[in-house]
Amino acid sequence: MAKLIWLCLNFVILCSTVGAVFEDQVGKFDWRQQYVGKVLFSNFDAQSQSSKKVIVATENNVFASLNIRTGELFWRHVDAIGPEGKIDALLHHGQDALLVVGDGRLLRSWEINIGGLNWEIVLDSGSFQSACLIGQQDIVKHVAVLKKTAISLHYLSNGHQKWIENLPESETVDYQSVYSGGNGEVYVLGIVPHSHIAIVVYSLDDGEIIRQFSVEAPWLSNIQASCAVIGEGMLTCADSATVSLYMLDLESQTEMSQIPLQSLGLEVTPGFQPVLRSTQPNAARPPLSEFFLQVGPEQHLLLQLNDGQIVTLRDFNPALLVSFATTGEKTIAAVMSPKNTTACSVNLFSAETGRRLLDTTLIFPLDPNGGKPEELYVQAFLKKDDSVGYRVMVQTEDHTLTFIQQPGRVMWTREEALSDVVTMEMVDLPLTGTQAELEGEFGKKAAIQDGLFSMVLKRLSSQLILLQAWISHLWKLFYDARKPRSQVKNEVTIENLSRDEFNLQKMMVMVTASGKLFGIDSKTGTIVWRHYLDNIPANAAFKLMVQRTTAHFPHPPQCTLLIKDKDTGLATLHVFNPIFGKKSHVTPPAMPQPILQSLMLPVMDQDYAKVLLLVDDQYKVSAFPSTKNVLQQLQEIASTIFFYLVDSSQGRLSGYRLRTDLSTELIWEVVVPTEVQKIVSVKGKRPNEHVHSQGRVMGDRSVLYKVQ
Repeated sequence: MAKLIWLCLNFVILCSTVGAVFEDQVGKFDWRQQYVGKVLFSNFDAQSQSSKKVIVATENNVFASLNIRTGELFWRHVDAIGPEGKIDALLHHGQDALLVVGDGRLLRSWEINIGGLNWEIVLDSGSFQSACLIGQQDIVKHVAVLKKTAISLHYLSNGHQKWIENLPESETVDYQSVYSGGNGEVYVLGIVPHSHIAIVVYSLDDGEIIRQFSVEAPWLSNIQASCAVIGEGMLTCADSATVSLYMLDLESQTEMSQIPLQSLGLEVTPGFQPVLRSTQPNAARPPLSEFFLQVGPEQHLLLQLNDGQIVTLRDFNPALLVSFATTGEKTIAAVMSPKNTTACSVNLFSAETGRRLLDTTLIFPLDPNGGKPEELYVQAFLKKDDSVGYRVMVQTEDHTLTFIQQPGRVMWTREEALSDVVTMEMVDLPLTGTQAELEGEFGKKAAIQDGLFSMVLKRLSSQLILLQAWISHLWKLFYDARKPRSQVKNEVTIENLSRDEFNLQKMMVMVTASGKLFGIDSKTGTIVWRHYLDNIPANAAFKLMVQRTTAHFPHPPQCTLLIKDKDTGLATLHVFNPIFGKKSHVTPPAMPQPILQSLMLPVMDQDYAKVLLLVDDQYKVSAFPSTKNVLQQLQEIASTIFFYLVDSSQGRLSGYRLRTDLSTELIWEVVVPTEVQKIVSVKGKRPNEHVHSQGRVMGDRSVLYKVQ
């Protein structure tokens, strides 16, 4: 009886803990990768020396926390797509991070340890301009949000509004910046372009206007782009036309004083707009008196405001990127300079003196398949001997994040370009030598030419090859089993990529919005190769086409990427090998005219590459490749090639037919009145859709019926 009770208890326990999934859900996610996008704002958690978090806000409306030791996500929040979820500002204080979202629509506070929402408030309507933390007596308790016509002050603890005030003369004055130096006053800076600067000073306690004044500045058009507050409330602006610095004491209300850069022994690269970079480590204290002035694409100056005079501490030339960082009471300046064609060096300098700190050189390796460094984020910390140590996070033009510690050890890399994939193609992997021999053994030509006896010998030799490969595989498994698991490497590389028995494993060729191409193994998600295309227009459109697969050995597979500028219509072609990512030796045609349409034909040239037709704005057609064999085939089938063009601005749909001389003939046209309806999208049949059925099976197993 006891045994029966014991068996029943075991059965109940097992039934209560066993879970099940449907058969088609097993292994649904073989791998998963999460990205955040191009970083706009970044702050390191500096609460303790052992902190290992970096907070980022990105162009993709993502707010996330990264582990600086591994690069993995602690947590991630994805906001609404488009302007509604755009992150306008990120402010970090202690364990709280404040976000202004949706053009000043929302103000949120997040707890950065777990990513929980502390509070959220809806702000008054108005276009967002700027935001800053407000402190007093070394304590930060408020945040100020500047809109186009009003400024509001909120408590950090709960987001409640302390006061809100309308900005005077906001119809004519463009208020762009807000500042506080910890003295109980809030400064709002506005401008009437090419006329004067307007300054309004509010009381921190009740929002009353303490004083209001304006200063002539006919040379200035934008405060945020040309000015910065230095030291004890000294507004400093740079002007490229007069090659001068202009300074205004916000407390004394005097006129702006002009300091020609030539009097400081400085020169500005012709045509370059000087850029100022200051730092305010503590919102309850004024900014530091030291600041950077960029006078050329690769020249930065570390300057200091000392008793009203500008002093040059150090000239960095060449210098690609600069940044300030603070740990404790020490502030350092980090400077990235080119070392050679394959690497850059980062060095630390004292912000107060400009003196280089010893043993602080860090080497940043340049990826030959990546972009140039674009942003430099520095995490500074104090060592046991009270010296300053640091780590850097570098963002490159291709949106790659690289975290490095001294002397140049790359801790992790994140390919954030993959957060915005615009097109993708799956390409079959090539056969191995053994597989190619087996495929060739059963060919019709081989059977006719070789005869029965030769076929038997081939079969025996192929079986020996398979036996050898199987023994080699068993030996590798036995050898790896004796190793510790940490030493066993199962990395996917170009050398060991080959087609599996059922051709399920493929190469995923991805094109991203930043212009970076990736080859990813579909089985493991490993990035096999990457290639960055520079000089890509910001608003480019991409179309990826597979012209030749791996089925035509010894000819290599070939992909063609069409890159089109949406503004000008001009396009270029990038031809590459999808398995290795290398640029093809085939030279694509030059396209001086804007391209209206491109289509892939089932016609092949003598090298088994499908023909790509390109239609320019003169309605002339060019072929790629354009060999004599291809042109002859096009002349034979020209009467069966049709294509259409859509002009959404005029609501016109036009159908064309190809002539034998590669010109076009208009055969039909439909005009949709733009006053009634507007064409927003056009979708045709997928080029790889071979089943001409009346329905299409969707991902959830339902059927989408096509209405004729």
